[in-house]
Amino acid sequence: RTLSKWLKCFNALVNSFLKQLGIHPDWQFVDVYGMEPELLSMVPRPVCAVLLLFPITEKYETFRTEEEERIKAKGQDVKSSVYFMKQTINNACGTIGLIHAIANNRDKMNFETNSSLKKFLEDSLSMTPEERAKYLETYEAIRVTHESSAHEGQTEAPSIDEKVDLHFIALVNVGGHLYELDGRKPFPINHGETSDDSFLEDAIEVCKKFMERDPEELRFNAIALSAA
Repeated sequence: RTLSKWLKCFNALVNSFLKQLGIHPDWQFVDVYGMEPELLSMVPRPVCAVLLLFPITEKYETFRTEEEERIKAKGQDVKSSVYFMKQTINNACGTIGLIHAIANNRDKMNFETNSSLKKFLEDSLSMTPEERAKYLETYEAIRVTHESSAHEGQTEAPSIDEKVDLHFIALVNVGGHLYELDGRKPFPINHGETSDDSFLEDAIEVCKKFMERDPEELRFNAIALSAA
């Protein structure tokens, strides 16, 4: 069950997971084949979220600690409308990345009437990031969906949270600012201004910084939530 095989079916996994969570397929995740302008131009627009998959290395962990200390010392602006949750379930970063992507674009999504994700978001809107994490632990509908999307169609299909020493973050535009949402971090990270038109390019600039911090690493992958 190699990493490349897992990445190949990753898009299909995520999209089938979204479908099972009751999200109408007028937004779909698509591959970002590269960071160059001509490759970005192949991504259908508009794009409302980017998920970045990356390895957790010592370099990254050192950076993460420094970043947290810097922000705690200096402060940052985070709009109260940003939906953020902590990750308390081991190995659920794919699910949490997905929830972050959808939750912060819920006005654009068409939810089926009995969507389990829609209900989860409505129930958890007024909760703290920690309470949302706890709620997800007990929220059977999403966990069950997640299990079944892992097995849909083939017995060997990996789960969206496959244990591959990789981690997911979501990049979203909330109120004209680009936020990085990572349930392992104590708060969202504000990466500055963005717009609907420039969002994909701005998000990819953030992705490039991850790659530059770990130049020997090749295990980076980005997918974009774009209008189908």
